[in-house]
Amino acid sequence: MFYTDRQMEIMEFLQRFFQERKTSPTLEEVAQAFGVTKVTIHGHLKGLEERGAIRRTPHLSRAIEILDEDYLTSNETVVAEVGHLPVQVLGKIAAGEPIEAVESTEQVDLADLLPMGKDHYALRVRGSSMIGDGIHDGDLVIVEHRQQAIDGEMVVAIVQDSEMEEATLKKIYHEEQDGEAVIRLQPSNPEMEPIFAREVEVRGVVVGVVRKYPGWPGGLGAG
Repeated sequence: MFYTDRQMEIMEFLQRFFQERKTSPTLEEVAQAFGVTKVTIHGHLKGLEERGAIRRTPHLSRAIEILDEDYLTSNETVVAEVGHLPVQVLGKIAAGEPIEAVESTEQVDLADLLPMGKDHYALRVRGSSMIGDGIHDGDLVIVEHRQQAIDGEMVVAIVQDSEMEEATLKKIYHEEQDGEAVIRLQPSNPEMEPIFAREVEVRGVVVGVVRKYPGWPGGLGAG
């Protein structure tokens, strides 16, 4: 794959960062490393994304994934060959009141639990709004990257407002109120109220839950 000199430097930086810290850098960390602004780095990363060298998940701080096999770490290459590429836990998702999506540095190997040939990621749940569906605080939800969802599906939703974008985990329903289309994000906890919004961006649909049970050292239980 052809790169400009600066793109090659950035790819080498990403490779070193992954090797040393086992997670991706933030936009600010890349900018600081090269002594330029985040706007400049954003442009370079966008160019790398268009070339298919990396992939990024919007609205999350540490969400750069290297796709170019020449820049994968040796561990990543071996893992990929045997079909057990770890799924990165990209952050936390609210199962209560909406919260700002935040970063995480965790990784768990979920290859055996995931459907093949689809793009997935994991989020750790914070809150109890989905306990009626067996999803508890601290669980990992496995999310399929999708931008569309049908009524009743559990989604990772970005709720737009005037100040910030917030991520929440709820079941989605398309409805009409006073002649206007609205989206209802419904919790499964009867003590919590639904969220109504006119602008919601779906970032994925939940396809599984993983829970580590007490007394099972090192194990992950699928719930």
